[in-house]
Amino acid sequence: MPTVQTVLPSLTPLLPELVLAVGVMVLILYGSFRGERSVEGVNVGALLLLLLALFLVMSQPAGTKVTTLSGAFVQDAFSKVMKSLVLLGSAATILLSRDYFQRAKIDRFEFPILIVLCTIGMMVMVSANDLIALYLGLELQSLAAYVIAAFHRDDLKSTEAGLKYFVLGALSSGMLLYGASLIYGFTGTVSFPGIVSALHEDAGFGIVLGIVFVAAGVSFKMSAVPFHMWTPDVYEGSPTPVTAFFASAPKMAAVAMTVRVFIGALPDVTAIWQQIFVFVAIASMTLGSFAAIGQRNIKRLLAYSSIGNIGYALIGLAAGSEEGIRGVVIYMIIYLAMTLGAFAILLSMRRRNEMFETIEDLSGLSRTHPWLAFCLAMMMFSLAGVPPLAGFFGKFYVFAAAIKAGLVTLAVIGVVTSVVGAYYYLRVVKIMYFDEAKAPYEAMAPGLRIVLFLSSVVVILFWLLPAPLVGAAGAAAKSLF
Repeated sequence: MPTVQTVLPSLTPLLPELVLAVGVMVLILYGSFRGERSVEGVNVGALLLLLLALFLVMSQPAGTKVTTLSGAFVQDAFSKVMKSLVLLGSAATILLSRDYFQRAKIDRFEFPILIVLCTIGMMVMVSANDLIALYLGLELQSLAAYVIAAFHRDDLKSTEAGLKYFVLGALSSGMLLYGASLIYGFTGTVSFPGIVSALHEDAGFGIVLGIVFVAAGVSFKMSAVPFHMWTPDVYEGSPTPVTAFFASAPKMAAVAMTVRVFIGALPDVTAIWQQIFVFVAIASMTLGSFAAIGQRNIKRLLAYSSIGNIGYALIGLAAGSEEGIRGVVIYMIIYLAMTLGAFAILLSMRRRNEMFETIEDLSGLSRTHPWLAFCLAMMMFSLAGVPPLAGFFGKFYVFAAAIKAGLVTLAVIGVVTSVVGAYYYLRVVKIMYFDEAKAPYEAMAPGLRIVLFLSSVVVILFWLLPAPLVGAAGAAAKSLF
């Protein structure tokens, strides 16, 4: 009788995900046996797990592209950079959440566990090399995120945020799945390399429809216009550390997934999807800039700011070139630092047990907390794109890529919306430095200080040493072409 040899897939590229998956199961058991006494231990354990996974991702060999699980999972320079950003965003969330949850009396061991589960899903999204792996990662991330949004069960706004996110998220998942099934139906394969070889410039109507639905699904995950409607409500309603999480790590994964799908699987039909992303980028930048002007709540302001920022990042994707993707990666690195820094300051605005979230609550901050005001001013100037701060370079790289790709009008619209957006960022600075001071806030928690310090270093000192980050982004973009 002939012997049948089974070749097991190499699990080395999956090592960071496997470490998180095994670790999270241990944390669940520990939490369920120890109950509420396990909160501190589970938080520390989750943080250590994320840092260990970050170390494993960073130590993966540079410049190599490895696929496993029959080509469904890919490890390359792009996945290395984007996974590092996802893990940093998730680890920062755990640091930001400790003090807030203790004071709000919702300090439960499930929160860090949900963050780690969400992170596993996001890492699978980043490394997905076929449509099924992509959808599995997306759903694992989404299901945990729906629970996190409604984590403050006794708060009406938080429950409403969770419900809105769940209903609209399910709709977007359905659209993405429908688009993916159309692409599979017309190409006969789910793998990205297979789709590339099956598709040519003359894509039929079915493929075009599939691309539109997939673009709609990923636009929701990135909170790009016209699928942004959940963002301001969910950002405002969720507990602030949860909002910080939604604004950071899932954005990295969603952008990485979008790049992976459209550059990795559909490079031969760029002319079709380029039009979609040009429209989405213009709509996101315009709405993000104009809608934020009337906002009084800082979380809603940052929600519209994030919609605008996704628009700028998508300029690089619309360019469809290696320079464009390099611009996207640089933009997301800088965006992560700016967002986490802004949320660290927002979370430090408390007196006794009351949190403050409106722009007016920042008045005179420069006199009561000069360093906090300085750091927030730097974050705002950077978000506005003022040189020599990091935000200027983020926009510079995507605009340069768009001009090189012949999308001059898109770049010009980007510059104009940046000028409009500068108004509401500078208004925050004006209120901090020129308005009447209010009573001082309490001292910052240690976790907030760590996040704010690291974010400020990236935002303020990027221009002194841009080479490592720009080099990593260049290598990430090169691995996709």
